[in-house]
Amino acid sequence: MTKQQKKILYRILLGAVLFLAAEIVIHFIALPWWGELLIFLAVYLVPGWSVLWKAVKNISRGQVFDENFLMTVASIAAFAIGQYPEAVEVILFYQVGELFEKIAVGKSRQAVSDLLDLCPDEATVLRDGKPETVLVDEVEVGEHILVRPGEKIPLDAKVYEGHTTIDTAALTGESMPVAASAGDEVCSGCVNLSGAVELVVTKPAAESTASKIMELVEESASSKAKTEQFITRFARYYTPCVVIAAVILAVLPPLVLGGGAVVWKDWIYRALTFLIISCPCALVISVPLSFFGGIGSASKNGILVKGSNYLEALSHAQIVVMDKTGTLTEGKFHVTKQEPVGLTAAEQLKYAALAESASNHPIAQSLKDAYGKEPDTARVTDVQELAGHGVSAKIDGKQVLAGNAKYLEDAGLQTKAPTEIGTAVHLAVDGRYAGYILIADTLKADAPDAIRLFREAGVSTAAMLTGDSELAAKAISDTLQLDEVHAKCLPEDKVKWMQEYRKNLDKGRTLVFVGDGMNDAPVLAQSDVGVAMGGLGSDAAIAAADLVILDDQPSKLGIAMHIAKKTMGIAKENIVFALGVKAIVLALGALGLAHIGAAVFADVGVSVIAILNSMRAMRVGKYKS
Repeated sequence: MTKQQKKILYRILLGAVLFLAAEIVIHFIALPWWGELLIFLAVYLVPGWSVLWKAVKNISRGQVFDENFLMTVASIAAFAIGQYPEAVEVILFYQVGELFEKIAVGKSRQAVSDLLDLCPDEATVLRDGKPETVLVDEVEVGEHILVRPGEKIPLDAKVYEGHTTIDTAALTGESMPVAASAGDEVCSGCVNLSGAVELVVTKPAAESTASKIMELVEESASSKAKTEQFITRFARYYTPCVVIAAVILAVLPPLVLGGGAVVWKDWIYRALTFLIISCPCALVISVPLSFFGGIGSASKNGILVKGSNYLEALSHAQIVVMDKTGTLTEGKFHVTKQEPVGLTAAEQLKYAALAESASNHPIAQSLKDAYGKEPDTARVTDVQELAGHGVSAKIDGKQVLAGNAKYLEDAGLQTKAPTEIGTAVHLAVDGRYAGYILIADTLKADAPDAIRLFREAGVSTAAMLTGDSELAAKAISDTLQLDEVHAKCLPEDKVKWMQEYRKNLDKGRTLVFVGDGMNDAPVLAQSDVGVAMGGLGSDAAIAAADLVILDDQPSKLGIAMHIAKKTMGIAKENIVFALGVKAIVLALGALGLAHIGAAVFADVGVSVIAILNSMRAMRVGKYKS
């Protein structure tokens, strides 16, 4: 509990004890009216002084019609008509509601504040071979820093020396540690778990991953959902209206009906009841709190939401359009199958890796990765490459050809056509066909879960736009059971398809696009919610998207939809509950059938219940697909 929360709690407890003592004194000792007034006024000031002061300050700033003003007017008027105990009760219960609000807001901010506490303020820099502790802002790109076990990585960097495991949970929500050794990139905000490592800084503090994420989270509060905007506008007009209605209720009936002080006192009491009931705190507090809790819950799952408006839009998703490479697939080529002829698989892979050793092409890189060790280029001579077709080289004195089917067929060799999806690298050694190695971009392990979660969230169309071939696109589509797939798409084709999808949206439903950041900026602009995959360490992704999935898992979007729907459901429950209870008690109060105790429940009680309901949005926690 914070100091501010403790202060409110102490005021409530002290006020309650003094109130009980005052009731006992009044019960046993007959005091004049002014004696009772002084006792209850003294008790009232203990919990009520802060409310009075806030009301005065807000009025001086032109902010008249808020809950502090309503509570002040209601309690002072209660004193004026001789309802001293009820005046104290009003302010005591209001402070109870304030305490619940502070606790709830504190908890909702915790998930986000944990994210904002990503980076240490200082770093250990190695200068002249000696460790020196300096502020992160003073560390320059290219300098070497030392990060010991248990410490957070202060800046984006590459491992220069050492081997360790990195905890990325603070950024991605993923509990599985990641191994890091020389040459690997590491992001600020992650925790070094096992070994001390020397890192080379690659970005200044202001451009680090943690810094970008902190800016994004801080800005998310400024983008309000339509529901929040409605509640803000509603409260702006609703509060002065009910104050005027309360004044009319207090004055008009006695003037019309006539009567003495007793009649005036009765109608003023009804007006006070009406005024207390009408306080809009339950809505003004609980609805934004629901959205803030949803954003915090998303952040715990490694999903950054740039504003509650995007969370609301996501809850109405009807069509989800996805890129293929890097979104549904890994975006990295892997050897998926070997079909050797006349030699072992190990020999086939050795010849392919050595033949492609001088190439930087992704396919060549995948062959070298599969080989598992650095090719000995001294064994390779007479390298001749025909761009887009293949390479010829002598390896250990043997003539090796590696390339596509046409390249080998042009050399007079007959090749074997693979039946699986992927790119085939065919080989020949000393004029004899040596089979093929199949290379493909593999589907992400959680892609099927992503599509299932979309369906559960009410998405009617899951589509894929890709520049890849029809065969490769259809294979992915069939595996994931997508509704539509469009292959060989240029950027302008993707924009055209997005415009078509927008025409098919039902009223009130939204269009979502999932891509890999800045490359998809034109398409993101066509969507209601743009989602960037693989955002960890990607400035472009963070800048371009409305939601950023930090750990490259498409299923996290399905989790975000689950959180968005739950958040919207909670916000709507609070609106219906608060307005419903208030409407009933307002009518009863105007008819004189509800006293101030019922009014306090309709205000503070409803607020507390709505706040507790809002806190459910924070308890989504680490949702598992």
